Amino acid sequence: MDTINKLKENVAIILPEKGLEEKLQEVSKENRKLIIKLGFDPTAPDLHLGHAVVLKKLREFQDLGHHIIILVGSFTAKIGDPTGKNKSRKPLSTKEVQYNSETYLQQLAKIIELSKAEIVYNSEWLETRSFSDVIQLLSKVTVAQLMHRNDFNKRFTENTPIAMHELVYPILQGYDSVKIKADIEMGGTDQLFNCTMGRQIQQSFNMSPQIIMCMPLLRGLDGKEKMSKSLNNTIGLTDEPTDIFGKTMSISDDLIPEFLKLTTDFSVLEKQAILKRLSTGENPMEIKKIIAKNIIKQYYNEQAAKDAELFFINQFQSKKAENKAYHPVSLKSIQAKENIITLTNLCSFLKNDLTKSAIKRLIISGAIQVNSQKITDPQTNISLIKEMKIKIGKRSFYELK
Repeated sequence: MDTINKLKENVAIILPEKGLEEKLQEVSKENRKLIIKLGFDPTAPDLHLGHAVVLKKLREFQDLGHHIIILVGSFTAKIGDPTGKNKSRKPLSTKEVQYNSETYLQQLAKIIELSKAEIVYNSEWLETRSFSDVIQLLSKVTVAQLMHRNDFNKRFTENTPIAMHELVYPILQGYDSVKIKADIEMGGTDQLFNCTMGRQIQQSFNMSPQIIMCMPLLRGLDGKEKMSKSLNNTIGLTDEPTDIFGKTMSISDDLIPEFLKLTTDFSVLEKQAILKRLSTGENPMEIKKIIAKNIIKQYYNEQAAKDAELFFINQFQSKKAENKAYHPVSLKSIQAKENIITLTNLCSFLKNDLTKSAIKRLIISGAIQVNSQKITDPQTNISLIKEMKIKIGKRSFYELK
């Protein structure tokens, strides 16, 4: 029972409710291990902490000796998965699918043991189906059943176009479960409908239906939407330790319990103790440091976590200029007549993610320093020389080389 409770930890949805216990009994009678499916379409080449929520649960099953199948949607990615929004996802080319797949698998190795997992590609069976085969497969599902998917229903009600390939997609994903004889399909809660379709398609082939285990969706750095590369609110598994630390420190205080629960590998008791420290008044920044170091330790090592914390303290908390790390900028890369440029134009070049209006406001407020001297006139002319140091706001440091 302790094993089952551990496997259920943090799981948002198990369908049916007692499905895990029933499947474990089923495979025990058949003297075999569970076949657990995790499918992904390689729509972007980078994995992040949101993906890791599911992958770490998969690793728990793997550590118990169960058979893990990583299903790469090499065919379905070229169709375009419905995004859950009001438009379809852009299909990928064969070259993009191949590149993203290779990158995904390299990153998966940070969490699961690829040598003990089976990697399959659904193009192996979907590309060989005849048109007659496809029609027979589609006949197993009704339009009414597809309209139970929330985003399809919403778009239909609002007269927003739904392309036929989007309706076909969940059926193809369900057929994947038939081909690999999945006992369990895992994913985020946004994949509930597609995973349920797998149960239905398996039953239509007279198979014992898979159970569904959906993990919660980790919110991104904006604190609103789920962590997503397209929303630029992610902490990537391959981000540098200093970036992971800095991004974790930037989360809002209300995200702390969620990040502690879903991104760290502390025990349940350790998580409860940390939350108690937060609720009894400890500075949230110190709790974020604990979380950040734990995340880095998981994907790098303990020394990298300590170094990242020291970098953050020196760069963003220490007031000593000598402790700062300055980003080198080539003097030749700056377009300036006779090496003279206004402070506004210089800062706009260095910090190109800010508008000139935002730069001017920073200058007027005294948030810009050149060689440790505040300058509050946006039109001040700056004579550019090597080793000049420019500080923009609290976190951006540059040195001309």
